[in-house]
Amino acid sequence: MPAGSNAKRERQYEHIKDSAEDRGASSKRAKEIAARTVNKNRAQAGESKTASRSSTKDMSPQKRGGQRSGTNRPKGQTKEQLYNEAKKKNVKGRSTMTKKELADALGR
Repeated sequence: MPAGSNAKRERQYEHIKDSAEDRGASSKRAKEIAARTVNKNRAQAGESKTASRSSTKDMSPQKRGGQRSGTNRPKGQTKEQLYNEAKKKNVKGRSTMTKKELADALGR
């Protein structure tokens, strides 16, 4: 954490870093995500000496909640991933199922 940060920001940094690691991010990437998020929050709260316009005028990372990441990508697993999981679970008729049917058969 940057020098001069307070206890709240330290806790926030650790929480975000741990959450990112739980989601499968590498330790290095988790630290980067946490630092960027906390630094942006500090800038928006007026706690940093310098801040970019995009940091102060944009919505907070928590409010945005991934709105910008992969908005055109389909959500969830691909049909191939669902098919392979159905194959492992020996689901009958999986070869003719659509993605939705595979998801339903797997209880998604």
